[in-house]
Amino acid sequence: MPSDVVRVIYRKYDGSAHRDYPARRLAEDDLGVWLGVTEGTASVYHGRPSVEQIPFVLLVPHRAWWTGMFNPPPRTSEVYCDIATPARWEGDDTVHLIDLDLDVVRRRSTGLVELRDEDEFAEHRVRFGYPDEVVAQAQAAAARLLTALGDGTEPFASAYRKWLALVV
Repeated sequence: MPSDVVRVIYRKYDGSAHRDYPARRLAEDDLGVWLGVTEGTASVYHGRPSVEQIPFVLLVPHRAWWTGMFNPPPRTSEVYCDIATPARWEGDDTVHLIDLDLDVVRRRSTGLVELRDEDEFAEHRVRFGYPDEVVAQAQAAAARLLTALGDGTEPFASAYRKWLALVV
């Protein structure tokens, strides 16, 4: 039986800390593993202690180069996807991800879908020496998400709402 609590660990490509927090396993389906994070959850952000101010649901897809964070109001981003290496699970209670800088975001008020942090990706590509295959996978994932967040593809249309309702 899978663990009820999953430790989510994001690092940068050079191994430095990015994000680290516990999440409650909500479900697993053909899309991936759905994890819930409640308001007040202690976390680490860029190596510093933090506390989550707004709850969210994280989808860790099976074998995809992204994760999806689904947010309630008042967060301005309804959906925030981190481009990351495919998840590496350590048992059933820890998931490791390498954040690859690029983010695809859908704004709540306008529905605008935007690609963010291309400058950081370009800088880190050189500094950390991203292999060509990693660059290609990251860019392809971002392109797919730019379309999917805008055209009603699930889980970005409404599938996430039943999971988000469990943490708000």
